[in-house]
Amino acid sequence: MNMTDDELFDDELELLDDGADPQAGDDDAQTLYEHLRLEVDRGQVPLRIDKYLAEHTQHSSRNRIQQAADAGFLFVNDRPVKSNYKVRAGDVITLMLDRPHYDSTIVPEEMPLDVRYEDDQLMVVYKPAGLVVHPGCGNFHGTLVHAVAWHLRNLPTYDPNDPQVGLVHRIDKDTSGLLVVAKTPEAKSSLGKQFFNHDTHRSYVALVWGNITDDEGRIEGNIGRDQRDRLRMAVYPPGSDIGKPAVTHYRVLERYGYTTLVECRLETGRTHQIRAHMTHIGHPLFADERYGGCEIRRGERTASYKAYIQNCFKLCPRQALHAQTLGFRHPSTGQQMDFTSPLPDDMQALIDKWRKLTRNNDSGE
Repeated sequence: MNMTDDELFDDELELLDDGADPQAGDDDAQTLYEHLRLEVDRGQVPLRIDKYLAEHTQHSSRNRIQQAADAGFLFVNDRPVKSNYKVRAGDVITLMLDRPHYDSTIVPEEMPLDVRYEDDQLMVVYKPAGLVVHPGCGNFHGTLVHAVAWHLRNLPTYDPNDPQVGLVHRIDKDTSGLLVVAKTPEAKSSLGKQFFNHDTHRSYVALVWGNITDDEGRIEGNIGRDQRDRLRMAVYPPGSDIGKPAVTHYRVLERYGYTTLVECRLETGRTHQIRAHMTHIGHPLFADERYGGCEIRRGERTASYKAYIQNCFKLCPRQALHAQTLGFRHPSTGQQMDFTSPLPDDMQALIDKWRKLTRNNDSGE
């Protein structure tokens, strides 16, 4: 897969969200299957296992690791341990789940792929809403990674199962927009460093609930797994030992009274960053079911307004978020490259509908 070992570790932990339970089932001892094995480095000083794994796996939250330990899935030297166990040099850590390991080998699948730019080093592709970026629990086929593998199937140097090439970053399934794919290890390394050092330019357009007071602002707060809902991310104070630092800048583009169209620019790229940050300041994304955006958060109590909102949800039945611009330096030439993707039809129709309502209200109709 086009993922590092730590990304794979987090994807394996996502199986917990499907209700895996080592205590469930018959009275007989349940068979557990090894999904991951890590050996602690030589010279490692004693350290809590949840902290050790969080520090050594870039994409795994400490909270999720604790959940795995509490569920009885985390083992050290073939014995289950709790999250406060202190690892030592030579310890062998294994993640054991109650289902066999799925073969995650990427096999190219013939699928439509919207390529916006391509050369011998990289591609910029457009991902429509509804398309999963990479394989994971419940989505082992038909992803963007499979489509890229098919597009590059005749390129001898591109192995879709080599983490040194492939997608450099991700966006959520129901977010539309631009992504960059590295064809070579050199390109992946260069682009990865640019993302890590915040040298890239990424901006999103979002429709959020409520009338944002300030014309622009900065949201800072660690993002980590919501301790009450594993499928959501939550915002924690900057400097907290929960989550990872995240900064989002926003700028108001248009106001519609009960909703606001904003541009969001990322300094960091955390899971659900914009969705969690905007919810944190009281302005969840419109139609974002996971974060409460599918409820009427602002507006009137009339039947006609409720019908209007339901029609809006039908026009854009997903979070109103679009990765509109992407900028980076070319890994070989150093040339600045900037790409823009117009709003997709569903978001454009949604925005037009709010614009019309605002005009009608202003004219007294």
